[in-house]
Amino acid sequence: MSGVKNGFKKYVSEVQDWPKKGVSFKDITTIMDDGKAYGYATDQIVEYAKEKQVDIIVGPEARGFIIGCPVAYSMGIGFAPVRKEGKLPREVIKYEYDLEYGSNILTMHRDAISPGQRVLITDDLLATGGTIEGAIHLVEKLGGIVVGIAFLIELEYLEGKKRLEGYDTLSLITYAQ
Repeated sequence: MSGVKNGFKKYVSEVQDWPKKGVSFKDITTIMDDGKAYGYATDQIVEYAKEKQVDIIVGPEARGFIIGCPVAYSMGIGFAPVRKEGKLPREVIKYEYDLEYGSNILTMHRDAISPGQRVLITDDLLATGGTIEGAIHLVEKLGGIVVGIAFLIELEYLEGKKRLEGYDTLSLITYAQ
């Protein structure tokens, strides 16, 4: 799949005016539909994780699971989910953050990360960075060290990386506008 990174956008479907008028939704399911493209994307993140000497993968629901679980499986390491409040069955820690219209609460099992573990956070898309900022907060509250953050897609024009300053990131596909 040499040269796929430059041609990776052809595996992303853009759906105009979804979920609302004026939005050009970047649909990753067409990457997942193509086994070679999905495998290549996973392999690229695995290589990044190996370089970072990652101990565990963390991903927010639900698309962070889609990206992170195959990476964790490939590396033979664990995966820890970040979920919305009320979705995890054991004792959790919480992080509340503001959205444009309201707020959101992310949770993580209190025993998901051990102090000093090297963590890679994965998600499908970096937009404004709020969810990933919350995941970082949870990992660090448990004593984990965020050594990298990996995305399939980054929407550069939403400037989400500004919220992630000081953290190393990998984006396989970028959109300037």
